[in-house]
Amino acid sequence: MTNNRSSETYNALFRPQSIVIVGGSESKSKPGGAVLANIVDHHYKGELYIVNPGGPVMGLPTFPSVNDVPGTPEMGIIAIPAKFVAQSLEELGRKGTKAVVILSAGFGEKDERGKQEEKRLLSIAEGLGMTIIGPNCSGFMTYHYSGKFAGIIPELKPGSIDFISGSGATVDLVMEQAVLRGLSFCNVVNVGNSVQIGVEDLFALYDENYDVDGSPILLLYLESLKKPGLLLKHARNLTRKGCAIIGIKSGISESGARAAASHTGAMATDDTAVEALFEKAGIIRVKSKMEMIDVACALSRTRGRLAGNRACVITDAGGPGVMLTDELERQGFVLPVPGERTRGRLKGILPPESSVMNPIDCLPSRTGPQMRQIFQVMGEEESGRIDVIAIQVGNPGMFPNREIYHEVSEAIKTCPIPIVPTLSSVSTCTEQIREFTDEGNSYFVDEVNCGFALGRVLKRPSIFDASRDIPDYDREGVGVILKGKGGALSADCVTRALEKAGFMFPRQITALSLDEAKNACDMIGYPVAMKVLGPLHKTDIGGVRLGLKNAADAGQAWHELTAIHGAEGVTVQRMIEGTEVIIGASRAPDIGHLVMFGLGGIYTEVLKDVSFGLAPLAEEECRRMIRSIRAYKILEGVRGQSGVSLDLLIMNLERLSRLVFDFPSISEIDINPLKGTGDELYVVDARIIMTG
Repeated sequence: MTNNRSSETYNALFRPQSIVIVGGSESKSKPGGAVLANIVDHHYKGELYIVNPGGPVMGLPTFPSVNDVPGTPEMGIIAIPAKFVAQSLEELGRKGTKAVVILSAGFGEKDERGKQEEKRLLSIAEGLGMTIIGPNCSGFMTYHYSGKFAGIIPELKPGSIDFISGSGATVDLVMEQAVLRGLSFCNVVNVGNSVQIGVEDLFALYDENYDVDGSPILLLYLESLKKPGLLLKHARNLTRKGCAIIGIKSGISESGARAAASHTGAMATDDTAVEALFEKAGIIRVKSKMEMIDVACALSRTRGRLAGNRACVITDAGGPGVMLTDELERQGFVLPVPGERTRGRLKGILPPESSVMNPIDCLPSRTGPQMRQIFQVMGEEESGRIDVIAIQVGNPGMFPNREIYHEVSEAIKTCPIPIVPTLSSVSTCTEQIREFTDEGNSYFVDEVNCGFALGRVLKRPSIFDASRDIPDYDREGVGVILKGKGGALSADCVTRALEKAGFMFPRQITALSLDEAKNACDMIGYPVAMKVLGPLHKTDIGGVRLGLKNAADAGQAWHELTAIHGAEGVTVQRMIEGTEVIIGASRAPDIGHLVMFGLGGIYTEVLKDVSFGLAPLAEEECRRMIRSIRAYKILEGVRGQSGVSLDLLIMNLERLSRLVFDFPSISEIDINPLKGTGDELYVVDARIIMTG
């Protein structure tokens, strides 16, 4: 979409100067009547036309057909039976209308005939240069107009949360809960059957027209992922512009994993692909509507990011305060003891039995003035030492909660440290909580959910570019070796390609006879390893012999290995000691290569202690992947054993990601194990499978 058309389409959909409703009526029980009433009730300021052959509707300009409407309405809303939609769409297109939202149902979601009718709508739209949303769409709501016919219609506020969804029902269910929690919305849109414009396309349009006054938080719900590249590009753009994106991708199951010839391919499921894509895109991935709302609350209270992981808990009840503290620490926060001056001032405010450490327990006897002073002290003394204050307010104690909530609300406005409240008394303090949210505040109901959501903000994905040079990486040389290759590559071909990519191998010699095998052992020097040449999963079929100490061991190993079905000979290799890791990649359709890192060896698929990223990887992404596995401490070295250089692991992971990014014809690659200690790391075994 060109910049001019993008701007025209965006303006027509999100802030139209004129709207025509085809099928607008007096009856609010019909989509056309309901959407008209919502637009009128929410004070649309542009020109509004109605197409209804039955006569005047709500005292508005009403015309018998689209052709009778004066001028060119910027946007159209169609809410008539499916069989009449195509004609009205074409008439709107010929009048020059730029965008049309089709509320009408009875298309592809119904039957094959409906799918054919959708193709007709698409042909009309493409031929006349129109953008259509739907059909079977519940509507568009923006700050400028409420073009939605069913479900919740909240007050829309500029600069609040935007929501792009592939499901109208999900939109309503999220908003129902979010509004109760004090969150507000600006633009809320869904795509219906997506005959022309899907979530990714709308996402791109949103990015191309996002400005400094754009919403700071965007919610995203995807049922299908048809254009992951488009999503990736524009999500990264939006994140760089300061927009925090929270996303749900439904329809994920392990049954989507394909049969694979590599360890990496076997573990690279649909779910890991989405996880890696969202991480690369800067999207905070959540799994449920309530988690989406929780993270949105945390983002709104922390202005999108946290400066660090130093938290302070303020509570009026011991148990909930402990649970909040536990969850914050699970999420990677630390709770530093306030400074001596801070503690001294707090002791002068609170009764002797209170705690002024961290958590700060002000007891159920807390008062409004005490809370005001606590926030004042924290802002004056701990700003720069504390990154977030999480306050938990329980049931009314000796004094009503209204004044406590008021002081929390005032502190949110004035304290230099972000304040995130949990207000648990949702039954006994319903009215007071509503007053709190009416002042523009959001809150949590459960303190553990609060801690978890703050953890998601703390770990919010950052955007990195894979830009640094990879030493000893010979792209041209790799290309010569891989040119024209298909299927599983020979061991020799794998070795040559990886050597050109800059990977280090221990000395190894291929042997096709017993004499060659014994000579190879002598040349390398005992002890050696011997591996069957030919089959892919050598360990699985008993195709590896380690620690061969002499010629007798070598002879026995030769006879055993060459008896394996498919054996072509053996590879004799210098024995390498140290820690084993696996690095690999598997190409995911339409997404790219998923690069994997984990503890290597024979238990890779059993333990599944692995992490994934989307190629090409930046240095920072590699570091995150390596540090995120449970066995990371082993890589540092334990019980007197030497560890592996983190910088060297990072470089090897970057090297692999650059290789598969440069050569997309690589379907799967495993280096397992990559083994060594300190600053020496060798490819002990590897396989590459090409497409074609």
